[in-house]
Amino acid sequence: MSADETNDNAPGQAFPGQEPSPLQEPSALQEPSALQEPSALQEPSALQEPSPLQEPSAGDARPTILQPSGWPAPKGYANGMSARGRIVLTGGVVGWDERERFPEGFVPQAAQALANIAAILREGGAEPHHLVRLTWYVLDIDEYLASLRDLGRAYRGVFGVHYPAMALVQVARLVERDARLEIEATAIVPD
Repeated sequence: MSADETNDNAPGQAFPGQEPSPLQEPSALQEPSALQEPSALQEPSALQEPSPLQEPSAGDARPTILQPSGWPAPKGYANGMSARGRIVLTGGVVGWDERERFPEGFVPQAAQALANIAAILREGGAEPHHLVRLTWYVLDIDEYLASLRDLGRAYRGVFGVHYPAMALVQVARLVERDARLEIEATAIVPD
């Protein structure tokens, strides 16, 4: 794909001159917003767009986005993040519920995986705005690309407009046969 073609900018794919990704709408670029999270393991269909809340206190500082001078601004992810504090890591998180049942479809599984990550972060005393890295493993990048608009809505419904460093990797298979994707997360909670 050439730099002139558009594909709604998936995490890990930014092409100069393209419109913002569904993962990061223009309004998200203008004002930082705090997050509104769904309850752990919430049904993906119940996810709502985040609404602005109070900014975090000084003791709840957000990671710093690392953007080299002169580089085009990434859309829907960050090139790098920097933070000090306690590290909270997840394993590979799939999109199943507490009974290990998978919803049908890529976006519902992604929404559930993100809600599961938010639950794990809360268990470790972290929140989505503490995320510094997400690594997505998907079975089919074309399925991912075809789902960007709905995927962006699901992402913002769980994590708001916080976009850590991200990587997207297509894999041949995942351990859980019904899983369409798996996500690893790294968060840093300020001291």
